[in-house]
Order: sequence, then C-alpha cells, then structure tokens
Amino acid sequence: MRRLVVTAVALVATTTVATAFSPAELANRTVGRRAIEAVIWGVPAVNYDLMLQEMLTKTKGKVNQIVYWSKPLDWHNQTLTPNPDAIYLMAFTDTKDGPVVIEVPPADGGSINGNIVNIWQMALEDAGPSGADQGKGGKYLVLPPNYTSAIPGGYIPLRSDTFGGYALLRSNLASHSDADVAKSVAYAKRLKVYPLSQAANPPETVFTDAEGVVFDSTIKYDASFFKSLDRVVQTEPWLPRDKTMIDQLKSLGIEKGKPFSPTAAMTKQLVAGVKEGHEWLETEYDTGQIPFYENSRWNFAGSPELVKSAQAGYDEPDAYPVDLRGVAYSYAFVGLKRMGTGQFYLISIKDKAGHNFNGGKTYRLTVPANVPVQQYWSLTAYDRETHALIRNMPRASRSSQITDLQKNADGSVDLFLGPKAPNGKEPNWIPTDPKREFEVMFRLYAPTKALFDKSWVLPDIEQIQ
Repeated sequence: MRRLVVTAVALVATTTVATAFSPAELANRTVGRRAIEAVIWGVPAVNYDLMLQEMLTKTKGKVNQIVYWSKPLDWHNQTLTPNPDAIYLMAFTDTKDGPVVIEVPPADGGSINGNIVNIWQMALEDAGPSGADQGKGGKYLVLPPNYTSAIPGGYIPLRSDTFGGYALLRSNLASHSDADVAKSVAYAKRLKVYPLSQAANPPETVFTDAEGVVFDSTIKYDASFFKSLDRVVQTEPWLPRDKTMIDQLKSLGIEKGKPFSPTAAMTKQLVAGVKEGHEWLETEYDTGQIPFYENSRWNFAGSPELVKSAQAGYDEPDAYPVDLRGVAYSYAFVGLKRMGTGQFYLISIKDKAGHNFNGGKTYRLTVPANVPVQQYWSLTAYDRETHALIRNMPRASRSSQITDLQKNADGSVDLFLGPKAPNGKEPNWIPTDPKREFEVMFRLYAPTKALFDKSWVLPDIEQIQ
C-alpha cells in the first residue's frame, strides 16, 4: 500500500510540472532557447557569409576571383578588427565544380601574410614566409569535401570539409608612402586564383577594387542573422560534429532543402533569442579576457584553448569549444594555422585603471624600444560596439611603418588616442569618436622570442586627460 501511495504522489507531481506551461508557451520558449544556441554556434559561418554577401552585392567581385583594397584600409571597410597597415585581398573560393588553386608568389620584391580557411573559418593553411611555402611561393590546392581523385605533383593540398571558404591575403607594406603602397599592390597582383581543371593554361585572375566601398560585414543581431545561417545550411554539407544542430535548427524553421519563411510569431522569438545571444557573447567578451602578462590589461586575442582546438581541426576527442569560438568570431575573422609565427595579436578593452576606453578622453601608450618583431608592429582602435574601424575617422592606427612617427630618446614611442591630438603629437595620434567607446589591438608581425618569454613587456594604456 505504501508503495502505491508514493507512486500516486509522484504521478501527481509529474503531471503538475508538465502543465506549468501551455504547449504554445513551451514551443515559444524552445525557439528562444535554441535561437540563442544557434547564434553562439553559428557566428563563424554567419561572419563568413556576411563578408561574401558584401562582395557579391557591393562590388563586381565573384567567387574564385580576388577582391582587394588598393590603399590601406580606412573606416569604409567595416569587417571585424581588420588591419589598416597592409594591403588587403580576399579570395572567396567555391569547390563545387572541382578543386581551386590559390597561387602565392615567392617573397621577392614583396611578401604575403595569408590565411586560408573554410566557411567555419577553421584554418586550412597559412601562406607566405610564415606559411607552408616559407616564402618560396606555392600553389595551394583547395579540395572539395571527400575528394578522392589523384592530386597532381607540385601543389600544397588543402582538404576542406566545406565547399566554400576564403583566403585572407595581406600584402606587406614597407611604409604608407604612395610609392610603397603602389609597390605592395603591384606585388599582390602576382597572386592567382583559378580552377585546377584549367591549370595547364590558367585564365587571368580577376581583381576587383573595393576601395571606398562601405563594405559592412558587422554582425547584425536581428532576424537577418538567421537568413545568413540558412544560406550556409542550404549550400554546405553537415559536418559530423555538428549534426546535433539539425533538429535544433529545424525547430527554428531552418532545414536543408526547404525555404526559410518564419511566421511573424516565430520571427519575434528569433529576434528575442538573437538579442540574448548577443548579450551573452558580449558579456563573455567583457569578462572572459585572459591576460597575456600577469596583472595586465593586454589580453590574448584568442583563447589558447580555442587556438589549440582549432589547430587540431576541432577534432579533439573530448573538446569542442563552441562557446569560445562564438565569442572570438563575434569580434574578429579568419583563422591562423600557426598563431605566433607570422603574426600575434594582443587586445585591450580597458585602461590601466580598469575603465572602458572613452572616445571623449585622451590616452597614452608608451611602446618600449626594441619591439620583438622582424616585420612591423601597430596599434589600431576599433569601435567597442561593432568591433570595426571607428566610422568617419581620418585614420585608425599608427605603426612602425609610419616614416614621421616620433620616437623618444631611448627608442620608445608614445602613442596617443583621443578626440584631438595633443600639441605637437599629431604623427603619433589615433583619433577616436567622443560619442563612442573603443577598444584596441596591438599587432606584432613576425614576432620574436622576447615577446613569448615576456622579457619585452607592453605596458597598459593610461588616461592622461
């Protein structure tokens, strides 16, 4: 008898919990929760899709060609935390019709820092002096998923698990002078992209200049996020590690082979989910920084745990850092195969006192002498909200390539950030918008040992006015 009573009580309790929400309410809550997870999981692919769509809709560029910027980037380029101290080129590739060749010239008369990735922005290989060709030049062969045909000799094969992808190719600058910019552009135009099927007689590579185009791939945390995600689902294969998302996305109206046409009610839930997902990403970004130096405001640009997993192709048996990946691709793009070889990044979102950077105040960074780089270093300011270059500013950075950069007697350099240049310091000044907060990135290209053993230390940025 006692057992029957307990069972009955348990049944009543279970029934009560099950009816706490109506079926409609449960459906709405499910859409909201799954939308949040879809945002965190899908950020890298949406980030990629937004850049691709900007090229296709704002320029004459097409896939398997090259879109480039004929001058160092300014605010018109609204990608996430780009480098305004190099000539930028992007080759979006599509291997549905067969392998695609990305031919990088040898480092004579110029050099390339390149990164080739799939649509999830997982690194396939790096190119240039710090990449697989080691500056000798090379023919990188991007292969479609499950490619089984023989690979001809003389190529560097890159096995991709997606049809789409892109290469970010930076042509290095000796300085920002017109002559050096023209030289860097001319060298960059030695790059080639063509189908393997035409390798015997490659067609001329098409270059499209996006200089002056408002190329805005900042992530819009609204209903359009899911349109981008749907484009990826429709055009790319499911990866085995991501198949758990098939039903998750189906409940949001995203299903392979079917049109994405959410009702007004579902759109409302999607918008609520994407906004909460955005808040989660921003909170993790703000509170989850990992200091590079002890008790420092300079942080790793990407979590070491994420870098390790990405370099393993997200194929570790007990790790798949989706959360860390989502945060990283909410403020940056591209993946590096050899982080720390060709380039290394430090980011700071707070000043020495622990306060957010205010565009209406003035700050100073003293860069010590003997920066541990073989190429160059730079400091760039970005809009804190969008993670893109601050709009309508005359420039975004200062670097060791700037010929009139003022140096102190000991070889150090004082850089200033603020709405106005301090008297006599205009060459060392990075302008900020007094109405907006900002963040900064310090780049080191071809870094050397003193960075990693931390015998050279970059001090924190301090407010001076």
